[in-house]
Amino acid sequence: MSRVIAMSPMPAEKSAYALARYSRSADSILESLEWVKTHNSMKFLESFYFQYGHASIADLGHLGLCWEGISELAATEVEDEQLWDGQAKSTRYQDFSKLGFVTPPEFSADEAARYEAAGRALLEAYGRLHALKFEELTSSLPRPAEMKPDAYERNLKARAFDIARFVLFFGIPTNVGQVTSIRTLEKQIRRLKASEFAEIREVAGEAAAAVAVAPACLWHESVGEPVAPTLAKYVDPDKHQAEAHRDLATWAAANLPVYEMVPQREQTVDLVRPASAVVDIVASLLYPVTTRPYRDLYEWALGASEAVRNEVIDLALRSRSRFDDLLKEFRGGQYVFDIVMDIGAYRDLHRHRRCVQLRQAYTFGLGYGVPSAFTEGPIRETYVAAMEEVMKVYAGLPQPAAQYLLPFGAHGRFLFKMDFAEIEYISKLRSGVKGHFSYREIAWMMKLELAKVEPELARLIAATPPWEEDPLTR
Repeated sequence: MSRVIAMSPMPAEKSAYALARYSRSADSILESLEWVKTHNSMKFLESFYFQYGHASIADLGHLGLCWEGISELAATEVEDEQLWDGQAKSTRYQDFSKLGFVTPPEFSADEAARYEAAGRALLEAYGRLHALKFEELTSSLPRPAEMKPDAYERNLKARAFDIARFVLFFGIPTNVGQVTSIRTLEKQIRRLKASEFAEIREVAGEAAAAVAVAPACLWHESVGEPVAPTLAKYVDPDKHQAEAHRDLATWAAANLPVYEMVPQREQTVDLVRPASAVVDIVASLLYPVTTRPYRDLYEWALGASEAVRNEVIDLALRSRSRFDDLLKEFRGGQYVFDIVMDIGAYRDLHRHRRCVQLRQAYTFGLGYGVPSAFTEGPIRETYVAAMEEVMKVYAGLPQPAAQYLLPFGAHGRFLFKMDFAEIEYISKLRSGVKGHFSYREIAWMMKLELAKVEPELARLIAATPPWEEDPLTR
């Protein structure tokens, strides 16, 4: 008999039960599977996972979950898990102009009408931008003789979508497919249930309900068991992060100097290499609840007294129960990149899980990008007019639901903490000619920033400069 045995797909909780028992008995996996067939996995998980706290058991059961027709805003929050595998609908290969958009349930009838009118205007601009850019590309890039017409057209349409996506907005619907462990899913659902957005709280409840019944999409028709029925019973909202952020925001407003946000047309990358773990934690805790750059917060925390730093840390821990993990702001990294970039670029770079990611509130406070790819003439005029108009509507809508109207071209401030290996990976991968020009620029600047502090390491990164282009490659 082979020493390696493959298991067929099973309901996630059954899989977790079988593998947990396998580690706790002298039986072979085949004997453990026979045992699990005739015994109750729910009772086992109730005792060992939820009561005794053997959390690693829930890492042994994995399941697929698909979130359909949710907003891009909700999708971003769904994906905000470090131990997460999945993909969302691509803005490069699909036309989003015919999908409509999600209207936040928080809006009154009048607010919804203004939001929907602005959404339709953005989608109209999206269609015009795509047509204009496609026409420009076909004029400036003749089809090579060796390239098939359909491949040529697909590639140029994809590149045109790279321009058009700047006016797509957070309310656009998308689909997300994920494969996670039971433990990650439990944390994800609890986190989403505490969201400030009604849509996200609703889909969190739907996710819990979906795993408590037989799956809707069966590979084997004979398998109709619920995938994780026990999980659905223990997914109360995780209030710690929300309460900690509220407490920190109140403290920051009362104790930090006033800071004015200035709109920026260009993306920026600033690298800080923290010398103090405590100072980094304090700066990181304050970063998501302010609009200040990380460098400013780090230098302020460095000059603050030990008592003040402890006050910030204690405040972040005040709402933590014995069941709550430390906030991710407590996680460190050798290198901290504070990046101002468009939301579309963030959606792409957000996929990189081998780092700690924090963000400040989505707003129009940092303005929006106008990359050089928006050439002079109708393309730039169409884009700028659409962005200026939506900024006016956005300003008249209540928060936080107004964030659904933020286009992908709007700038935000995002923090990425990582080691050198992840810098090398992101910079090399995301600077390639096949990528979107927006995140290519960020990936290249990450290498340049590293070269200022670690030239010996930066030379090892085989990044591609953004001026090297091949629009016919995707």
